[in-house]
Amino acid sequence: MKKVPTFTYILILMGICHLSLAKKIDDNRKTYIVHMAKSQMPASFDDHTHWYHSSLESVSDSSQMLYTYNNVVHGYSARLTAEEARLLENQDGTLSVLPELKYELHTTRTPEFLGLDKIADLFPQASSVSDVIIGVLDTGVWPESKSFDDTGLGPIPSSWKGECEIGTNFTTANCNRKLIGARYFSNGYEATMGPIDESRESKSPRDDDGHGTHTSTTAGGSAVSGASLLGYASGTARGMASHARVAIYKVCWQGGCFSSDILAAMEKAIDDNVNVLSMSLGGGMSDYYRDSVSIGAFAAMEKGILVSCSAGNAGPSPYSLSNVSPWITTVGAGTLDRDFPAYVSLGNGLNYSGVSLYRGENLPDKMVSFVYAGNASNSTSGNLCMTGTLIPEKVGGKIVLCDRGINARVQKGAVVKAAGGIGMVLANTAANGEELVADAHLIPATTVGQKSGDAIKGYLFSDANPTATILFAGTKVGVQPSPVVAAFSSRGPNGITPEIMKPDLIAPGVNIIAGWVKSAGPTGLSDDTRRVDFNIISGTSMSCPHVSGLAALIKAAHQDWSPAAIRSALMTTAYTAYKNGKRIEDLATGKPSTAFDHGAGHVDPVSALNPGLVYDLTVDDYLNFLCALNYTSSQINILAKRNFTCDQSKKYSLHDLNYPSFAVSLQSPVIGSGGSSSGTTVVKHTRTLTNVDSAATYKASVSSESDSVKISVDPELLSFSQANEKKSYTVTFTVSSMSSNTNSFGRIEWSDGKHVVGSPVTVSWL
Repeated sequence: MKKVPTFTYILILMGICHLSLAKKIDDNRKTYIVHMAKSQMPASFDDHTHWYHSSLESVSDSSQMLYTYNNVVHGYSARLTAEEARLLENQDGTLSVLPELKYELHTTRTPEFLGLDKIADLFPQASSVSDVIIGVLDTGVWPESKSFDDTGLGPIPSSWKGECEIGTNFTTANCNRKLIGARYFSNGYEATMGPIDESRESKSPRDDDGHGTHTSTTAGGSAVSGASLLGYASGTARGMASHARVAIYKVCWQGGCFSSDILAAMEKAIDDNVNVLSMSLGGGMSDYYRDSVSIGAFAAMEKGILVSCSAGNAGPSPYSLSNVSPWITTVGAGTLDRDFPAYVSLGNGLNYSGVSLYRGENLPDKMVSFVYAGNASNSTSGNLCMTGTLIPEKVGGKIVLCDRGINARVQKGAVVKAAGGIGMVLANTAANGEELVADAHLIPATTVGQKSGDAIKGYLFSDANPTATILFAGTKVGVQPSPVVAAFSSRGPNGITPEIMKPDLIAPGVNIIAGWVKSAGPTGLSDDTRRVDFNIISGTSMSCPHVSGLAALIKAAHQDWSPAAIRSALMTTAYTAYKNGKRIEDLATGKPSTAFDHGAGHVDPVSALNPGLVYDLTVDDYLNFLCALNYTSSQINILAKRNFTCDQSKKYSLHDLNYPSFAVSLQSPVIGSGGSSSGTTVVKHTRTLTNVDSAATYKASVSSESDSVKISVDPELLSFSQANEKKSYTVTFTVSSMSSNTNSFGRIEWSDGKHVVGSPVTVSWL
């Protein structure tokens, strides 16, 4: 995934002189989201927007209101000083005044790998899929992409209420029966960063970056034969729901994605009647009532819209997740069974395997001089091949080994090229281990894992005249084991609510091919003049739209299912082991992954279409969950947009949220402070299953990897006589004390001999 550059006021001042004075005037103002209690609107106002304007004018006669909101929140966003924000927050009817947050982007063989080539028979009417609308919040869209061809699609669904907005390089003619809507939201961005430089990016729904086109075509792109990136991964590229309609909401610009714009886009998407919202962005973790994506997703859930979000690319560190609200489907990343091998051949006769998407002029047909970047620089960071750090006299005509880290992988190759180098070996360090991500480098280059990198450095340091070459082997399929959890994929536990296990599941997110823009090369570097129709990139940004598209397929097959039921189907049918019985590997460790890595497992869409049973959730269930968190009425009002008071006579429990996974979080005893290290704790969880197939009897089975965790289910048999019948059960966890920062894992399954309804179990001693 390409990192989004950060614009500074200095850059803006250089390009836009008249902005200087305006920014100075507004320097002490920031954007705030003002949440209002709509039910407390004074009788003197006949419209809530008039009330909002009046409240703002009461504290400032010059503040700029950016947006008013009615669906995602009740309130507005505005530019305020800290004092104005304080005064507003103290007014009657104001729930909270929260500073705006900046979010960042988390950045084909996939359909065959997922078994979607077997799925056609399960959809007797393709028209049902074409009634489903996937909304994508991202960097916009390149409408000319072949992936938006609307051949064979019927009229736009009558439920659609959106539109195709015009702007720079974008007209209503750019939309069609596939790309049925496109909007852009820049008020929040421009209020903070200054006017958009339209010579560098389009002030319109048009995508100049590529990320949004890639994610939207992954989710719902039409089938395109003969697709490839420079000849790699050739075949038919198609989105997960290739007959679904796509609507684009551009909220991300060169300087980032701002929460006031994100909320405005979610507001419109709800009005427009999308069925699925795909959001490959995140901003760390914060309380649900402070997180704009969480707040907007709650409103979408209330309207029956499934919201799929990327888990983040901060793995393999624990507690590194984004988007952990239980009403959001949180998606991590795994690999495909496809690779792009490129081998380093050394002068000592040894060869090391790497990956690359380089296509261009080959290296000389002989071994060439080879040098370590750290020995060809006067900079302490020379080994990283940072801009301007290499000495041309020491790298000219040679292959250079660069260490991975800090700057973009493809930029390192550009640095080598600028210094006169003719090739690059990019070596992973401990931070990335054996994770190999292929790139369309500007020079002959390959990426190798840490172990190979260390071995190659050993040769460089010990041989007086080291030589090497790089051999490119094209595309290889059938790679095993696959999938494995990507090292970059963010990991649990859930840092906000440990009692809710996250991520929910993983989907393909490494070396994914999808549509691209003509305004940027495959590397995204300014000096990359190549133009391609498709690109191969990696990130949980890529895994998220896979699940968004699969959710659209399930929605088409089961139009009355709630977002929770769809997520349940995806989670309870996900797999955690290969066909040989071994658990899915974690690329970061080379060991079996856990539920904190893969969630419920890797998505299996064929099974998800007929899960047998689902764990459903209503809005009231989520409100009870918020009560269990001891949220105040005002905090709940921010999410629910109505007065809701927790029943003081009722005992709320986080353990009773009808989630398709089980997370037990315990405090370890403090030895020497009156605590005991030998006691046991009993924790009970209740769940309700809904039958979505024919009459059947299901039997429970449990497994625990630790003798310290005993799991029992009551009752052990559940008999369903008809569809939509509900049955409840209780799980008892009897847990012995363990030292802090210890985790144990298990599994609960219900089976009728035809379906297996699986749920992961995590037990953590904090």
